[in-house]
Amino acid sequence: MTVFLCGFMGCGKSCTGKRLSEKLGTKFIDMDDYIVNREGMSIPDIFSQKGEKYFRAAESASIIELSHENAVIACGGGAMLSDENAENAGRSAAVIFIDVPFEICYSRIKDDPNRPIAVNNSKDKLLDIYTQRRSIYIQHSQITVDASAHSADEVSSMLEQAVIKLSETRRNGGFH
Repeated sequence: MTVFLCGFMGCGKSCTGKRLSEKLGTKFIDMDDYIVNREGMSIPDIFSQKGEKYFRAAESASIIELSHENAVIACGGGAMLSDENAENAGRSAAVIFIDVPFEICYSRIKDDPNRPIAVNNSKDKLLDIYTQRRSIYIQHSQITVDASAHSADEVSSMLEQAVIKLSETRRNGGFH
C-alpha cells in the first residue's frame, strides 16, 4: 500500500515515515529528496532560480509518479494543499495528516536554511500559514493522527494502526 504523510513543516513526516516504512516492510521516500534528486538542485535553489510555482508543479508530478509505489512517502508541507494533488494521492493511496501543534513545528524549523518558507517569514507569519494549512490538511486526508504528545516511535505505531485500519476498510469497500 502507498501511504502519503502530510502536515506542516517540522511535524515529523520524515522521522516517523522512516519508522513506519520499517514496520510495514516498505520503502521510504522523502518527496523533497526525490524532487532534489530529479531536479539536480536544492529546494532553496529551485525556489530562487525557478520559483515556488515550478516547485509546486514538481510536487504535483511527483505525487502522480509515486502514487503507485509500495512505499511510505513524506510529502513536503505544501504538497497536499492542492485539491488536485489530494485527489491524485487519495485515488490509490492512503493520505494521513500528522497533526502537531505550531510551537513544536516551529521549534524544529526555525533555524533550518533548507526551508525557504520558514527562512523567509516571521514566526507570526508562519503561524498564519500553519493555521490556514491545518484545515486543508484535515480536509485532504483520510485520517488525522494527533502526534502532539507522543514520541516518534509512538507516532509510527499510531500511523501503522491507521494504515491497517484504512487498508481493511478499503478491502471491505469503504474507501476508494
